[in-house]
Amino acid sequence: MAASVCRVGSTVGRALAKSRNPILLSLRRGQASVSYAQSLLGAPETRLTTLDNGMRVASEETGQATCTVGLWISAGSRYESEKNNGAGFFLEHMAFKGTKNHPQTALEQQVESMGAHLSAYTSREHTAYYMKTLAKDLPKAVELLAEVVQSCSLNEADIEQQRGVVLRELEEVEGNLQEVCLDLLHATAFQGTALGQSVLGPSSNARTLTRQDLVDYINSHYKAPRMVLSAAGGVNHEELVGLAKSHFSGVSFEYEDDAIPVLAPCRFTGSEIRMRDDALPLAHVAFAVEGANASSPDIVPLMVANSIIGSFDLTYGGGKHLSSRLARLAVEENLCHSFQAFHSSYSNSGLLGIYFVCDKHQIEDMMHWSQNAWMNLCTTVTESDVARGKIALKASLVGQLNGTTPICDDIGRQVLNYGRRIPLAEWDARIDAVTPKMVRDICSKYIYDKCPAVVAVGPCEQLP
Repeated sequence: MAASVCRVGSTVGRALAKSRNPILLSLRRGQASVSYAQSLLGAPETRLTTLDNGMRVASEETGQATCTVGLWISAGSRYESEKNNGAGFFLEHMAFKGTKNHPQTALEQQVESMGAHLSAYTSREHTAYYMKTLAKDLPKAVELLAEVVQSCSLNEADIEQQRGVVLRELEEVEGNLQEVCLDLLHATAFQGTALGQSVLGPSSNARTLTRQDLVDYINSHYKAPRMVLSAAGGVNHEELVGLAKSHFSGVSFEYEDDAIPVLAPCRFTGSEIRMRDDALPLAHVAFAVEGANASSPDIVPLMVANSIIGSFDLTYGGGKHLSSRLARLAVEENLCHSFQAFHSSYSNSGLLGIYFVCDKHQIEDMMHWSQNAWMNLCTTVTESDVARGKIALKASLVGQLNGTTPICDDIGRQVLNYGRRIPLAEWDARIDAVTPKMVRDICSKYIYDKCPAVVAVGPCEQLP
């Protein structure tokens, strides 16, 4: 059963891949490959329809024998209070414990009989329930998803059982130092605001959340205008719209007493958290400044800048021939075991930073060269640096979406963020428009003379 009904965690390190589906880049053996430009022109159109209740239906048809369909909802830990932080994550656990029409066993048998995979994840601003199945089973998949979202049984016995599961998962996450580090980075960078809350919530809330808390969360946030029914693969858009009307037209668009939840403004605070533990073999360090929000025009130049810095892991080949200057230094000077430049963007803020894992004696050097890489972006980035960053970014955008599930996820999130799916050709044009001066100016705007948020976990005595 684990193969067909599962959950997907949702912190930075667990999010689904972001971009679009690559067009078939190679034909039958002996024929010419499709060029990158041809793949842009041949990308399928994403069609978007809005129902009477405000719910949006979006799809990309590729004619495959399989499809992924899911519901993306504008709800997550950022919409929670200190009292109910973790409610969205708890609901994710409850999603597959049965509905009013299908007890857990019957639901699992339905999914099994279709050969499908039913999954869910929660992030700081989004919640998703989705199913990968054969294209011919799309109607049944939409029916089951509608039941999971609208008619979850929320049985008291199941809630108590899942309470123990959630608490065990919280203990397991404590052992994933990357997730611990990035959660602490949000907590200190956005301290005093909802964006600083973790997706999983504190263990104290997991012990005290009640059925009524979960019901109130659903009634407050699962509203039609905040939902997108997304599908990719062998799907027909008109059929999908018809299914949405049949199963989701009853989803309310009204709020009790017109109490529409409004995202509280977030506030970035330059600060630090150190969790020193000399018994750990390696130090995990993350530092970040406030980045651009998801709809900012600065987002693409910052993506190019991050591609210039790149990433590194000891398992990589290449050594001193790696394209990223920081990666070459990491090899030549034995600076770290791994590093990753990241930009987590949200509706009205973001985090632009670098996360690395290194020996305790290399922390100071790695911090120095990481900051040096940032200063190079602000002052001396060259045409060749930007050209290399553009190529790497384009390759990432095309190559990451290698299936219907990441495409479906991309459609759902982009429609929630932008009100539409941005075509790959448009991303390509925006990337091409980036110049070295643009990178220098925008990186200076976000990085130069800014006070960062810093988190270190492990043997971090040498952290400057």
